[in-house]
Amino acid sequence: MKTIRPERVGTTRHLLLAALLWLGAAGVAAAEAVVPAETWATPSAEAPSRWSSEKLKAADAFAESLRTDAYLVIDHGVLVHSYGDIDKPMNLASIRKSVLGVLTGMQVDRGAIDLDQTLADLDIDDKEGLTPTERSATVRQLLQSRSGVYHPAAYETQDAKRLRPPRGSHAPGTFFYYNNWDFNVLGTIFERRAGKTVFEALQSDLAEPLQFQDFRPAQDTRWERERASEHAAYVMHLSARDLARVGLLAARNGRWGDRQLVSSAWIAESTVSYSTVAPGWSGYGYLWWVPLRAFPFWTRGPHQLSMAVGDGGQFMLVDRQRDLVVVHRMDNDKAWFRRERVTIEQFAELAARIHAAAPPPP
Repeated sequence: MKTIRPERVGTTRHLLLAALLWLGAAGVAAAEAVVPAETWATPSAEAPSRWSSEKLKAADAFAESLRTDAYLVIDHGVLVHSYGDIDKPMNLASIRKSVLGVLTGMQVDRGAIDLDQTLADLDIDDKEGLTPTERSATVRQLLQSRSGVYHPAAYETQDAKRLRPPRGSHAPGTFFYYNNWDFNVLGTIFERRAGKTVFEALQSDLAEPLQFQDFRPAQDTRWERERASEHAAYVMHLSARDLARVGLLAARNGRWGDRQLVSSAWIAESTVSYSTVAPGWSGYGYLWWVPLRAFPFWTRGPHQLSMAVGDGGQFMLVDRQRDLVVVHRMDNDKAWFRRERVTIEQFAELAARIHAAAPPPP
């Protein structure tokens, strides 16, 4: 993925209101689509796929040229196409943040987490000590990656360390910087307020109700701790087909069958752009990317697309209006392979080929 440089932006409150109105008018009714059981439904003689097999073969050929480990397409709850090792748990990298975003929404819905509480309210500090201004940052600003706290963090990339602004250079809420410190502290706050760890919530609040097929908590989760900070990173491994269940939950506005696992209001609020990045390519919501000028070939309405992104080529594109999820995975643990990363431009080319294979709208 290319380096995304932070830029000064403003909050767009009217977009959130528009998104909520749009969701009420055009959101997918989960009862009208397939609800996955223990295994994904696939096309059959009774319910054949309307997707172009020839165009999907072209997408597979392009994925092979990228050395993609796995990708899949979920259309209205049906696994219409897959490529590679979709059942192998792989490191989510920064897609872990979008997963935490869903789990956080559940706790906000329950009243356990208050987005307007500050770091001072929550008694959050760190090894080098935070200033009073830094401790005035709110949970909401952490979710938006606009805290203004530029303390060293665990599990940072070299690019993040190089681009990190100086301490005290921006007041909370005034500047977007993609900041692992914000994301890791959200994990600490989650544990304190929810009364369970991120990994315990991943098991009880997502893996169990969504019926993950491949998730092994003891093997597929780990804390990444470093001396630079008190706040650990929560590293997750999920298979493509299990991650797609999280994407489908988001595509269906938080509903899974007859259960509203997370509120539709939270999905809407999470996937509104509060920051614009690089410039206008994408926005950033609450731990989700919001394509703006990205994917120009994808005909869509406002507030329809959201995306989770992780280092090395982890992508999940969620289309709420079409009830469609595309997951792309690279196995970052194959360090010996010395492979090239899949960039956002390359994923966009793959997405264009997938989009071309889709059936026309009814």
